[in-house]
Amino acid sequence: MSDFYAQGQADAIANTLALPCTARRLVTVCGAQDVLAAIAWAKETGLPLMPLGQGSNVVLPPMLEAAVLKVSDATVSLLSDTQSAVTLRVGAGKGWHELVAETLDSGFYGLENLALIPGLVGAAPVQNIGAYGREFAEFVVAVHGFDLVTGAAQTLAAAECEFGYRDSVFKQGLQDRFLITAVDIKLSRTAVISIDYPVLKSRLSHRAVSAKAVFETVVALRRERLPDPWKNPNAGSFFKNPILSAQQLLDLQSVEPKVPVYPQADGQFKVSAAWLIERAGLRGCAKGAATISDQHALVLVTDGKAKQSDVLELARHVQDVVEDQFSVALEPEPRIYG
Repeated sequence: MSDFYAQGQADAIANTLALPCTARRLVTVCGAQDVLAAIAWAKETGLPLMPLGQGSNVVLPPMLEAAVLKVSDATVSLLSDTQSAVTLRVGAGKGWHELVAETLDSGFYGLENLALIPGLVGAAPVQNIGAYGREFAEFVVAVHGFDLVTGAAQTLAAAECEFGYRDSVFKQGLQDRFLITAVDIKLSRTAVISIDYPVLKSRLSHRAVSAKAVFETVVALRRERLPDPWKNPNAGSFFKNPILSAQQLLDLQSVEPKVPVYPQADGQFKVSAAWLIERAGLRGCAKGAATISDQHALVLVTDGKAKQSDVLELARHVQDVVEDQFSVALEPEPRIYG
């Protein structure tokens, strides 16, 4: 135990916003013994444990008084294989885009619309990542991991994950309680083409539609529309698209009749947060070293020298202006620590 703690000097925590952040300990988790040692350390020090992947969807403070846990397993194994579908077990440390590309090359279909989303597989269930009309939840069979209080290995079936729009039980009741080590996903052996998302349908209207074409088009769209976080530090889309009731939508349309609207299965309506931010005249707005990207109004970029306070000040300003002008509340998509 003392050896574990002695190694726990301050460690820098990488993140795609390039915010300076140091944690009391950075622990690479390779198995159950690492989890048990981390739990013992947490009890001895009174400090929490925090699972974290690549830091692609977080806004970190200068200091995390915690041990940050990173899962190293990046393996992919075949659990079942039929004429129609395969089930894969994927280690939480696997790169998400790498997995999408590899499954497509193997003739396992479904993930194409989710190409080029930054981060690791272990973060996908937490956020229920989604893009261009598809969500991670559609493919989940089970999520494996450890209870960070008891150290017990656990498996949650898809229904137990409580997936919602950019949400899951891992962001709610099990936040910082459950360390995801692997996910089981089911993919089709027949190409599953989903191009209902307007910009995707428009871009593919003049070429033969295939899973490969969808993948390539999504990659091209993301590169055109979103700044590369490794060149222009950012956390991707910073705000969720608001979900409005029918009355809220009517109120908004009375002021802005051209707002893009996406009807939802539950009778509510999703509207474009990017459109509202753009309409409010906020593109290019800056606070300190954080700026709304010229490429996409949903993305807050930094110059690599920003602090968490810069990003949060800009985010609050955007929220205030949009609510004042449209009576619509914007909710941040990344997790804000501290």
